[in-house]
Amino acid sequence: MNNEKMSKKNILLCACIILFLPLFSQDLEAKKMRFQGYSGGMMLHTGYLLGGSVDVPNYTEKTKIQGFTFGIGGALRFHFGKHLRIGSEGYNSTLRYGKNKSSMSLGWGGLLIDCQWEIAKFTLFCGGTIGGGSMKNTILTEPVSANSAGQKALYQKYSIMVIDPFIGMEYAISSKIHLIIKADCIVNLTQKQSDFPIGTRVYAGIVFFHATKRSAYSTDK
Repeated sequence: MNNEKMSKKNILLCACIILFLPLFSQDLEAKKMRFQGYSGGMMLHTGYLLGGSVDVPNYTEKTKIQGFTFGIGGALRFHFGKHLRIGSEGYNSTLRYGKNKSSMSLGWGGLLIDCQWEIAKFTLFCGGTIGGGSMKNTILTEPVSANSAGQKALYQKYSIMVIDPFIGMEYAISSKIHLIIKADCIVNLTQKQSDFPIGTRVYAGIVFFHATKRSAYSTDK
């Protein structure tokens, strides 16, 4: 138990360092931290997740959560200076697993902070999101069929707090439109649940920019 707590603290510490790294990497002079505009867009995501086994009362088999997840969501960022971006994001991710096609759904969102570095038409970034969400899990003990009115199932729902470190890259099609790809790994900060799956999600989408006149984004690269 102590090793588990220490491991969770280490993960949380590393995630916090990644999350707040952009704040410490800035030159905090007011002149260099002025507002540069904002950007936002939608992303699709997928990834392979692994979770624990769930015990269903009066059911001998254990249901293991694993498989590919798919989802959609978006983010809004406000740009300050050359590197700092602060905003919010939110996503929903679903996963079907097991021989009876049980279903898991995770919705989450929160405060986003990241740091960007521009290299020609590419923008590299890293940071994280801290916030909360809701986990829903419907475990089916029988295959779904037309005659399954009395089908046995277990439904679980609970709230969570999460921290979500990420890294990614954008490519500028123009000063107002970027393609984006990123990867993350959600860490559950609340009490450990056996059905909470862990894994890396990969996101891809389009970001639209609105820049101030003094911003570096106001002219095509």
